[in-house]
Amino acid sequence: MSVSLAIAFIFCVIIGRFFYIQAVWGSDLVIMAADQWNREVPVIAARGEIYDRNGIVLAGNENTYSVFVRPNAVVDKTFCATVLAGIFGLDVNEVLAKISKTGVSEVTVVRHASHEDIVTMISYDIDGVYYARDNTREYTYGDVLCQVLGFTSVDGTGISGLEKYYNSLLAGTNGEILYSTDIVGVETEDPAIVYSPATDGSGIMLTIDAEIQLAAEQAMREVYTSSGAKSVSCIVLDPQSFEILALVNYPSYDLNDVPRDDTETLNSLSRNKAVVDIYEPGSTFKVITAAANLEEYLQGNASAFSPSYVFNSSRTRSVDGTTIKCWSDHRNGKHSNQTLAQALNNSCNPCFTDIALALGTDTFYEYLSAFGFGNVTGLDFSGEAVGMLLPQSMVRLCDLARIGFGQTIAVTQLQLACAVAAAVNGGNYYVPRLLDGVVSPDGTVEEIETVLKTEVISEQASRMLAQMLEGVVTEGSGKNAYIEGYKVGGKTGTAQKYEDGKIAAGKYVSSFVGFFPSDNPRYLALITVDEPQGTYYGSAVAAPVAKEIFQDIITIKNIQPYE
Repeated sequence: MSVSLAIAFIFCVIIGRFFYIQAVWGSDLVIMAADQWNREVPVIAARGEIYDRNGIVLAGNENTYSVFVRPNAVVDKTFCATVLAGIFGLDVNEVLAKISKTGVSEVTVVRHASHEDIVTMISYDIDGVYYARDNTREYTYGDVLCQVLGFTSVDGTGISGLEKYYNSLLAGTNGEILYSTDIVGVETEDPAIVYSPATDGSGIMLTIDAEIQLAAEQAMREVYTSSGAKSVSCIVLDPQSFEILALVNYPSYDLNDVPRDDTETLNSLSRNKAVVDIYEPGSTFKVITAAANLEEYLQGNASAFSPSYVFNSSRTRSVDGTTIKCWSDHRNGKHSNQTLAQALNNSCNPCFTDIALALGTDTFYEYLSAFGFGNVTGLDFSGEAVGMLLPQSMVRLCDLARIGFGQTIAVTQLQLACAVAAAVNGGNYYVPRLLDGVVSPDGTVEEIETVLKTEVISEQASRMLAQMLEGVVTEGSGKNAYIEGYKVGGKTGTAQKYEDGKIAAGKYVSSFVGFFPSDNPRYLALITVDEPQGTYYGSAVAAPVAKEIFQDIITIKNIQPYE
């Protein structure tokens, strides 16, 4: 009886094993068998190109090739290594060691080889040597837009910038050519060949305007050199959609010669500082405080100040034992009485302290949230910073007062540009974007729609504010951005920098945010100059750069002056 049970048990085990091999392990065994009798040569998908909004290629592909060797199929390895090393400029001993490896079906000898070198290699007709097209990324303008476009790895995968963010669209799907071989991997005399085509990646069309980008790049290079700044940045966007038309961070690096061996330098130069870094905005932030005040005034809030209200002429305010001063006297050495428009012209800190305190923490924080501070804008780019906004429950009156004129708050340049755009475009806050459309391999374009995020202030308040900011350029601190025949609005900013919680002596961020035409904004630019040497006021350093960029846009787009 026990013998019968043992036999039955063994029989069940055998049957179970057969079932496992056939039903569970079968597909894996088929693949393993096929791998023994077949060899694949990859067919690399062409990476999608990146275009500006007008179809200009910003990132394309150069026709290059990868070379593979199947060690088992090479008859004379020394000869093979000598030939390949000579053609591609490699160390012959390293190539020989690579193609002499055992236990591997295929090794990659070289990537990004030229067509001429491949033709030379083919002439030797060496068994076991194959080649396939690969992707060598080629950037039309070198260092232009480098922190936005980003770059790819050696195998063509996006690892930074938009190359990474949209890698799934750009990469495509590789194919293969399948050859039949003998058991040791040598191609048979009449091999069966199966071709599986690659699916090329989609192209992406950006909101970037290459002509405006080039103009902005030139202007920012010039101010970087002339000011001796640590770095400079510029954002140009369309206030009616928040499409990014240009984005510059300088210094930069050449995308066609990425310093991959110097990680520290590469990490520094590849940061899209306008999106991922934060700073205290200073007086450019007064645009937001003024917008909140005007909207509250129109809504009947008795605490808000009317456009005709005359602020206290005292040059200082005392809040929680902290003294807040105006940066200068306004008229003949005497601090003047002034309206909101004049306070913007003079960039008077005490007036905006009055506004913030009058509105109160709850109301002011509602506007800060609506204008996007303390949160990301939603730009299609990795690593966007949220800024730094004190929790509402922790805000003291002295903090609130300072936030009113752009201190005790840290923002990204993108956040500030979008907030000001919403304040002057009629009150609409859109989701900013860099992607304008997706270009399929057959050339059809799927356009991306503009998304309205929220309405921050009324159109009436926005028009009032835009008119006041036009006055800043015609008769206030922004005079260096004035362009005869065109309605330009804007606001200057000069913010002290802090290090280890203390004011860093002699270190400033100079900025200017401007837009035109002021009665129907189509172009907005935020210029930021970090640590200029010598003259550091935003009115003297940043405003002229905005003027230069606007003048270039006027020429590029053939915009006629108003009558």
